[in-house]
Amino acid sequence: MNNNETSLVGKRVKDMHGATLGHVVGTITDIDGTVQTVGVDRGFAGLEQIPHNQLVVQPDTVIYIPRWRLDSQKLLREKELALRRIKALVAILQENDDMKEDAEVIHDKYKEKLASLDALQEQIKAKLEFRLAELDTQLKSIKTLIFDAKVQNKSNEITDDAFESVKSHTMRLLEQLTREHDEITGIQRRITDLSMRVTDAIESQEDLQDSAVSYLDNGFAPEEKLPEVPTPSHTAEDADSLPPPPTQPVPLVAHVAEPASPDSMTGEAQSSWLSRMESQ
Repeated sequence: MNNNETSLVGKRVKDMHGATLGHVVGTITDIDGTVQTVGVDRGFAGLEQIPHNQLVVQPDTVIYIPRWRLDSQKLLREKELALRRIKALVAILQENDDMKEDAEVIHDKYKEKLASLDALQEQIKAKLEFRLAELDTQLKSIKTLIFDAKVQNKSNEITDDAFESVKSHTMRLLEQLTREHDEITGIQRRITDLSMRVTDAIESQEDLQDSAVSYLDNGFAPEEKLPEVPTPSHTAEDADSLPPPPTQPVPLVAHVAEPASPDSMTGEAQSSWLSRMESQ
């Protein structure tokens, strides 16, 4: 038995709100001597092996940290870091559009990380909901116990001192469970708020990347197109009023009539022609 084991055995185990869970009765260690789990005598619940990383060892007691709290704190811490880096990425793109390609590589890396965190977030939310249901059941049971004790006191079945004793013990337990209930609901609000902030940051970063891409793609001014010559449009009525096309091809050069020769003239026409020629 090493020093770590002897320093734990016999110590009282409490939760974060001071409620006693049991006593340490032993540990399970790895081959190198590091403590892996701590055995806690939970009384009626029996022996429970608790991972060593869920315990905070103090001089007189050992504080138990529930798994949902460790996981939720890790989730919030990593998502807040991712949010700060996404905002830094947006600022870099605003200062220098030439780093678009580098930003896309980092953006894909962040998307993969956030996808894994989203899967972890769903598991944590399920654990928180389950724990809240347990707390609600316990709170209802405690309130029922207090009310029943009050009825017994009013019916003179128990004395006033007995009722005050029941009330003092149950109220302390009620306060502990209420604090844990409030802590869980607070963590749920933080997770929801942080998820919305991360979504907004991703959308703004993607919008900025899209604007940078469109700016780079349109770096040169487009050529101005000259207005096209309007083509006349003929209606059906105009088509009916147009003359029909010629059936024979029209000659390109007009035929010029040659003067008639004297031999081809009649007698009267010939004598008239000779008279005009002689007079000239």
